Amino acid sequence: MKLGLIAGNGRFPFLVLDAARAQGMAVAVAAIREETDPEIDRRAALDNGISVHWLSLGELSRLIETFHKEDVEKAVMAGQVKHKQIFSSIRPDWRLAKLLLNLRTRSTDVLLGAVARVLGDEGIELISSTAFLEPLLAQEGVLTQRAPDEDERQNIAYGLQVARAVAGFDIGQTVIVAAQACVAVEAMEGTDAAIDRAGALMKTLEGGASTLERRLTVVKVAKPNQDMRFDVPVIGLATVEAMIRAGASCLSVEAGRTLLFDRDSLLERANQAGIAIVASGRGY
Repeated sequence: MKLGLIAGNGRFPFLVLDAARAQGMAVAVAAIREETDPEIDRRAALDNGISVHWLSLGELSRLIETFHKEDVEKAVMAGQVKHKQIFSSIRPDWRLAKLLLNLRTRSTDVLLGAVARVLGDEGIELISSTAFLEPLLAQEGVLTQRAPDEDERQNIAYGLQVARAVAGFDIGQTVIVAAQACVAVEAMEGTDAAIDRAGALMKTLEGGASTLERRLTVVKVAKPNQDMRFDVPVIGLATVEAMIRAGASCLSVEAGRTLLFDRDSLLERANQAGIAIVASGRGY
């Protein structure tokens, strides 16, 4: 079977590519011109089981035609596609334009769900983006040398309530908390940019009167009815670096529903910085 890979940005597509090839699968990559790392071409040049087809974010019809020519019946979406691209100057083809006009909202779930249905109607099944990466899912418990302290545990408990409510509206999946007060909520900018924004906001309070403790806790959740085919929560080394810049001391993710990229490097850097990382179960 040839796997279709719709590749966004970051390392996610490369991890899926490696895992699929390790299982002996040929892969047809639909590389998004506005997002995918050009390194994908080098990988294809070194492996004749990989074919790469570059297309624009708006070319839904071309994506379907490409997968049909490659005899793709199952496909994976891997890698972020910035939601703000929907509102950019990219021109949708007729099929995507029709899809957008019929959407009740342009939230991530609604948009990608509609794309998945179009692919399904064309005989292309979109499967879980974690299908080849189960070992990378966070396991429940404290992942770092240091466990959250009492203040951080209170921040996590509060942050989970807020994050789950926000995620339920498909706005974002991350909130940043200090002293049980919400400092920032992720929207279209993404997790790392939201952390940077929270850090910048806290810096404006330095030297002034404030009841907020300076330490930030980052809480990232899956959506209440998370569709594992797309928009799965991901944490990587860049997230820890953003936390260090912002002065954040604790990170909470959801066990079994969050991918940890570069796990060893991520945890080593967190330990060096004294950051606590915990994967919470749904009952937390």
